[in-house]
Amino acid sequence: MKNYKITVNGNTYEVGVEEVGGAAEVKTVQAAAPVPAQVQKAAPAPKAAAAPAPKAPAAAPAAAGSGDVVAPIAGTVLSVNVAEGDAVKAGKVLLIFEAMKMENEIPAPRDGTVTKIHVAKGDSLQTGTVVVTLA
Repeated sequence: MKNYKITVNGNTYEVGVEEVGGAAEVKTVQAAAPVPAQVQKAAPAPKAAAAPAPKAPAAAPAAAGSGDVVAPIAGTVLSVNVAEGDAVKAGKVLLIFEAMKMENEIPAPRDGTVTKIHVAKGDSLQTGTVVVTLA
């Protein structure tokens, strides 16, 4: 049996976990406050912790105009990786922005030349904000 301290809604509990027939059974050893019924019997604990999710690139943004590249979701610009006049290939990362505590990339949807950059580092983006125009 292994003993653990668990905090639920600000209440700390000491619990003992014993493996019985392949399933974990939780028994309260000592509780600082009454233990809610849903805490007394818990689902089996996972054997290993899951690895953190890798940085996910944003989906290819939809075009608002002829060569406009738009933000797929709201966020804050972390870096602009191109300059006006740069030739880009499809898939090149145009800028990186933060949304929901994750770094997201906006790739070039097609080959072209950057004719206008509409945002700068630190700018807030809304869904559909035009970030770059390609020719």
